[in-house]
Amino acid sequence: MSLADSFQKLAKEAVRLVKEDVKVVGLGSGSTVSFIVREIARLPGKESIEYVPTSLQIKLEAEKSSLRIADENRIPHTDIVFDGADQIDKKFNMIKGGGGALLREKILISAAKKVVIVADASKFVPSFSRSVPIEVHPMARSVVSKKLAEMGGQPMLRTLDKGYPLVTENGNFILDTSFPSILDPKKMEVELKIIAGVLEVGLFTRRADIYYKAKNDGSFETISFQRS
Repeated sequence: MSLADSFQKLAKEAVRLVKEDVKVVGLGSGSTVSFIVREIARLPGKESIEYVPTSLQIKLEAEKSSLRIADENRIPHTDIVFDGADQIDKKFNMIKGGGGALLREKILISAAKKVVIVADASKFVPSFSRSVPIEVHPMARSVVSKKLAEMGGQPMLRTLDKGYPLVTENGNFILDTSFPSILDPKKMEVELKIIAGVLEVGLFTRRADIYYKAKNDGSFETISFQRS
């Protein structure tokens, strides 16, 4: 048994949440969501549902599975979104954006009635220990870097293998920024968002409705919350 076995099992469980009244499904990015897409492709009623992908990778996966891609004007009607995470702290705040789709992911998560997060057990941590992806307008790269340094951050422009800057699907850059500590993710999210030129921040402070924790032995754990 392996981690892949765990993802396959939990994907079967997770897609049961796509009930008859679900009309619009949001699809985050990353390999974990690929497992979900492949299971959705097996649903008998998949043709009656519209799907909103946040990345080209998942859009291609969805098209390969003959899923009906929705127009962006359907985003406000998203019933459920499936996504992954780079880290999840003990209060279930998340860092996302390792794949570069943080802006679109946050838009989708903000609109969805129900949020489901799928991640392997190593992503669940007591406190954040990795850099925060920050999507910035290319014109603002230098000024935002200066502001982040003044806040105690250490921003690093995300680059491709050959050293060229990574350009997001929105035409922006990403500054992966390390901070000595993040004691209040919600407060930091707001402070970072008000910097001119920052388009989105990889701190996700809306708690999901369900977290699936994949384990190396092929099993998984389900953590559910009732939304108040």
